[in-house]
Amino acid sequence: MLAVLFPKKNQDKDSRVGADFCKIARSFVSFRSDTQPQSRTVLSQPAPRRASARTMQKGQQTRAAILDAALGLASNMGLEGLSIGALAEVTGMSKSGVFAHFGSREELQISVIKEYHAKFEEEVFFPAIREARGLPRVRALFENWVKRVAVEIDSGCIYISGAVEFDDRPGPVRDALAGMVKAWQAAMERAIRLAIETGHLRTDTDPSQMLFEVHGLILALHHDARFLRHPGAVERARSGFARIVRDYAASPESAEATLSPLAPRAAHR
Repeated sequence: MLAVLFPKKNQDKDSRVGADFCKIARSFVSFRSDTQPQSRTVLSQPAPRRASARTMQKGQQTRAAILDAALGLASNMGLEGLSIGALAEVTGMSKSGVFAHFGSREELQISVIKEYHAKFEEEVFFPAIREARGLPRVRALFENWVKRVAVEIDSGCIYISGAVEFDDRPGPVRDALAGMVKAWQAAMERAIRLAIETGHLRTDTDPSQMLFEVHGLILALHHDARFLRHPGAVERARSGFARIVRDYAASPESAEATLSPLAPRAAHR
């Protein structure tokens, strides 16, 4: 993955960014237990292997299509709304066809959680990691997070809805969901720690506390925008983030340089 994000010709230029990526993303990539190393190609008996590869590719495409439909259902109906039968109806497949790809409703739910997490990485985490470490990266993570929630106003966030569904229900589905959320929080907290190390935030900043406050803004945004349909919820979330940054910033200059034009001083009263 690093080879794709940081080509060799830019390796010296991006070496520090690559190191930061390793530190912050470790919890993300390590939790993706469904990612396995590719086996070595065997050159003997090429014709059967080509046929097998075609069959595997078709199977992967079918599974991806089913997962996409399942993700849409889960976003609107919750993880508990997922079933082999409902998914078969939506995709136009037989129940046995869907079952062959997942085996059980529980496996289907866990696969949807992993798929959601992968999309979250692509839209929120990976673009932000290319920003300079420190407050610029923390801001990018928050902004991308806000944009993700704003898009999900009409569908719902599986991290948030899933927490409501499985907060008191132990088992593999809850473990998978909690693990993904913890991995994201660890990445966000690591970015805050780097902002302390770069001198953008005060040395006495408690990363866990700042993360708690930022996460609280996202939960409030989701609640007010989706449930109450309050206008201006996104602007309020950004204003709250600006207040948090100014409270923890090592200097007014570092705060304003990071926030402008996200939240002008007038928004902070």
